Formats: sequence, structure tokens, C-alpha cells
Amino acid sequence: MNALDRIAAALERMAPAPVAAPDFGAAAFVWHTSPDRLAPVDHVSRVDVDLLVGINRARDTLLANTRQFAAGLPANNVLLWGARGMGKSSLVKAVHGAVSADLPSLKIVEVQREDLPSISRCLNLLRGRPERFILFCDDLSFSHDDQHYKALKAILDGGIEGRPDNVVLYATSNRRHLMPRDMIENERQAAVHESEAIEEKVSLSDRFGLWLGFHAADQDEYLQMIRGYCDAYGIEIDDATLRAEAIEWQATRGSRSGRVAWQYFTDLAGRRGVTI
Repeated sequence: MNALDRIAAALERMAPAPVAAPDFGAAAFVWHTSPDRLAPVDHVSRVDVDLLVGINRARDTLLANTRQFAAGLPANNVLLWGARGMGKSSLVKAVHGAVSADLPSLKIVEVQREDLPSISRCLNLLRGRPERFILFCDDLSFSHDDQHYKALKAILDGGIEGRPDNVVLYATSNRRHLMPRDMIENERQAAVHESEAIEEKVSLSDRFGLWLGFHAADQDEYLQMIRGYCDAYGIEIDDATLRAEAIEWQATRGSRSGRVAWQYFTDLAGRRGVTI
């Protein structure tokens, strides 16, 4: 074997093997890199969509958009933004579960923000498939020197190839414009043309066809969330006891939200010996 043959053989051994198409029988996947793969998820951590209280408008809008998409009709990319702990990611998973129960060809693929630069390789695996895919990116935000947002544009704008017709993006963020308000103000002050300094990043959120806002829960909504969990899991507790305990619980946390309501309910279920 001559030198060129040995070099060619060595390069072939070093080259990564082609990514095998996964079995798309599962309902959910997680995108991993090093090596690239779509790992199926046997059990998706989610609650029933009917248990999500206080976000009726967002729920109905996301359900309608998802049903359109699953049926092969036009649908929008969606940005779910707002108060922490108010069910943004829970709603995405719950809506997928509700719609995929009737249309099992609807799949969800979770993508970590750090893996966005590899997203074009993920799209190549999904492009042309008969299934429909929700790409789900949770807790999305960018700093001033973060270049990941450029990779996100490949999903939203699609480049020359265009975004596959069978893929839509659902992202959650605490920030409406995906970047901190103080960063926006700092760039405005430092820029010669303030609009140009922030336009590229701020306009990224404009590429989502639907914005769904989530706001902090009031006390009645907070208590209604917990009562719904108790009814769903068969835990009997009188209103006065629930109210006193739940208000004390939220006071120790310094906030009211769906997450805090679930944490109190988890403690209650444990004390009552109920599996959830």
C-alpha cells in the first residue's frame, strides 16, 4: 500500500459515519451531537392540557396552530414568552400530547440552545419525512456576544433550501425579544444609529408568527391550579386547609406561579401517600 492509499484509509477511519435515520415510531426525541443522533424518549414528562389553569387564550391558540400543522395545513412558528413558572414549556408538551393522541404522525424534538449551530444537520434528517415535527427549544435567550441566534434563523427563515414543510419551531423564553432589556438599552446608547445596533437580534423575535404572553398568576388562579391537581389525582382536602397551606407555601417562595402550585401539590401528595 503506497503513502496515498494509507492516507486515504486513515482519513476514512477518522471521518464520522453517516447519521442513521432513527426509528420514528416514538412520539418524542431529543437531538444530541457528538455524535449526531435523535434519541427517542420513552416517556414524556407532561401534565394533561386541561390541568393548565389561567392560560386559556394561549392554550387555545397553541392547540389550534398545532392541529393545523399536524393536519398538513399552514402553521406558524411560536414564541411563548413571559413570567417564569407559568407553564410555557408545560403547555408545549401538553399540547403535543393532546394533538398526537389523535394524529400520531406529530412528533416533538427537543433541541438545546447550545446545539442550535448543528440544527441544519437535524433538519436534514427530518426533511422529506411523512411525519410532522415540532422543534422545541426551551428557555431561549441570547447575550450580546452570542452567535447562536444566527443558527436559529436557519429554522425561522430557512435559507436557500427553506425550512422543511414538515417542521415548525416552538420556543419558550422569559424575554419577549430574547435578550435582556438592559442590553437593548446599552446598545442603543453606544450606537451611532441606535436602531441598527439592536435590529438584528430584536428582529429575531419578529420572525415568530405567533407570540403568546404569560403573566404572573393572581391568588385565585394559584389556588384554582392546586384544586385542579387535587381533583385530578383524587386528593381530598377542604378549601380552608388548602387555602391556608397553599398561601403559606407561596409566601416562603416569594411568588405565585404554576410551578409553585405544582411544588406545593407535590408536597401535599407525598404527605397524603398519593403517587403522581
